[in-house]
Amino acid sequence: MALQISLGIVQQPQKLIFARHETFHPRFGWLKKGFDRAKQNSHIFLDEDAPVQLGVGKNMVRSIRYWCSAFKLLEDDQPTTFGEKLLGDRGWDTYLEDPASLWLLHWKLLEAPCEATTWYFVFNVLNRAEFTDRELLEELEDFGDRLSSKTALSSLKKDASCLLRMYAKQSSHKISVAEDSLDCPFVELGLIYPTGDNRHYTFRVGYKPSLVPEIILYAALHFAYQVNESARTIPLGSLLYDQGSPGKVFKLTESALCAAIEILAKKYDMLKLEDAAGKLQLSFNTDEPLVLAENILENYYTAQ
Repeated sequence: MALQISLGIVQQPQKLIFARHETFHPRFGWLKKGFDRAKQNSHIFLDEDAPVQLGVGKNMVRSIRYWCSAFKLLEDDQPTTFGEKLLGDRGWDTYLEDPASLWLLHWKLLEAPCEATTWYFVFNVLNRAEFTDRELLEELEDFGDRLSSKTALSSLKKDASCLLRMYAKQSSHKISVAEDSLDCPFVELGLIYPTGDNRHYTFRVGYKPSLVPEIILYAALHFAYQVNESARTIPLGSLLYDQGSPGKVFKLTESALCAAIEILAKKYDMLKLEDAAGKLQLSFNTDEPLVLAENILENYYTAQ
């Protein structure tokens, strides 16, 4: 389901999109396979023998197509610049072997324009540190009703289930399909984990070992540019608490964000953590923050 509507995501209109994944979370190898095959043949997902070419079922073909688009690796079934830089023949991490690349993809999934409304809601709007699967669905249903009376409850249920399977390790008794026993790679991020009876979930907030400073600053610079293209500073509070910010998307604390900025400020003279009238802010002394962001990633991957 898609509907053009404003979600207040850094002032940009968004599409209201639910349940395009065909109930499948992104599996190991799917993004690379979808990207490579679409690069060879942009009509791959529409070919009658697409299931044979991709080695998956018909519904999975649609799911792979959706996820490649949602992660901004493909646009209109064509490789994006970001897709080429990450997964191309000479890409930063062609086979997604570096855990940092999963964080980068997580950011790109939620970065405006976001094609996964439930994912945006859970990481940016849901005002709970802990929740049950039922509470998540109820809050999502209320959110969907406020945005559009046409949102089907069945679509919300599919999204809520898919998101939890994507980020939270599932106990064996909740796995109904043998193939689903293969966890989604994004489980490795440890952003959401089950507690108690496995119907309760908690966000892991704060420092995360595999979330390197370069990914955080890449996201911070992109977010700052989205908020105000001409600004050369952004308050730390905005980076932590505004919808669509790195703080929300990565579930960071102030100390974790400050540590990342301070580490890279030693490598890049253009970056500074400043105190402005008693309030911390990120300063980036460049007219091209997006170029700086890309250079930071380029240098990170080159050094690996």
